[in-house]
Amino acid sequence: MTVTDIIDISKKQCKIMLDYEFAFVLYKGELRLYGISVGNELPRDTYDKLIDEVLTKRCKLRAMNLLKERSYTEKKLRIKLERGQYPAICVDRAMDYVRSFGYINDMQYAEDYLFYHGKKLNRQQIFLKLRQKGLSEEIIRDAYQKFCESGEQTPEEELIRAQLCKKHFPGMELCTPEEKNKYLRSLLQKGYSFDAILSVMRTFSEKNDDYSMDYGI
Repeated sequence: MTVTDIIDISKKQCKIMLDYEFAFVLYKGELRLYGISVGNELPRDTYDKLIDEVLTKRCKLRAMNLLKERSYTEKKLRIKLERGQYPAICVDRAMDYVRSFGYINDMQYAEDYLFYHGKKLNRQQIFLKLRQKGLSEEIIRDAYQKFCESGEQTPEEELIRAQLCKKHFPGMELCTPEEKNKYLRSLLQKGYSFDAILSVMRTFSEKNDDYSMDYGI
């Protein structure tokens, strides 16, 4: 392997190109330590040492530091590490490392998310948000089923009332047909069922104002 280019990316770091392809990022002090310079060969044992002892260790540490700050799904953590331009093999090893200690667990992530946020969301919103987190359909379904069985799920009608309070819905008798349709379409787009929306709108009154406070909407 020949070092074909060294590209500065900061005062301390640079990209190493091997045989005209990006290989990894190193600190500039490591260039001197490992004798890396443009035009020179990079011995296989030196390359392996960089991957095994330097970059894998650095990638594992980065993963641990990220997880100290907040929870991640496997997909989101992998993306975060890949953005750090670590070699794929180092990312795989770092993922295996944190997974072995139970630091990433997609099912637990989904269950925790529902515990803290599920009461404010309907089924469609829950599935959409968890898909955006990178969770599989199977994990989302299983976590959602457990959430429903726990009895913590907020009835759809109560969520609709909270949304109507947020939107300052005055009641059916005070709305024009166009305004009624506007409220109806807005709630349908959020994933609420037509029958439930219509039922709540027909019985809605000012006494429902406290729903907006109860569900933090």
